[in-house]
Amino acid sequence: MADHHASAANQDKPKLSSTGVRKSATKNKRSRAREFAVQGLYQSLVGKNQPADIDLFTRDLSGFSKADAVHFDALLHGCIAQADAADQLISTRLDRPLTEISPIERVVLWIGVYEMQHCPDVPWRVVLNECVELAKEFGGTDGHKYVNAVLNGLAPDLRALEVQADRAARQSA
Repeated sequence: MADHHASAANQDKPKLSSTGVRKSATKNKRSRAREFAVQGLYQSLVGKNQPADIDLFTRDLSGFSKADAVHFDALLHGCIAQADAADQLISTRLDRPLTEISPIERVVLWIGVYEMQHCPDVPWRVVLNECVELAKEFGGTDGHKYVNAVLNGLAPDLRALEVQADRAARQSA
């Protein structure tokens, strides 16, 4: 009987890969859109590929049909269009020059900045957690810690009221 309850409890938990990242079968459409956006933004930043070419290429990738295409479009095109502004914001929270940040962490930070600025339906903590997961999945060993620190530092500026309300609720709890 105890084994039955333990296995039932394990079925409710998201399945994790060996790196601790959620397996794709448990990811929602927006999480998948963010993953494809990371790949596309990397192509833009490193490969200097054109957004329209990246968009066409990405839509042909296996699994894209399970992603939120509208959110992918917003992230890909919005982050590319606002890359300079995002870089300026990000630079205020860095302990090194922007050029020394890994391209993966940089595009993940672009996604975080973009969503905090343009996706008020996504709570700031969800943006933060999703970006940390992206950095774990695609970035270097400790890149997720850096992404977490930078976005945590930007959140009070980009989502002031939401962050203040969240912190006040945590203090009163």
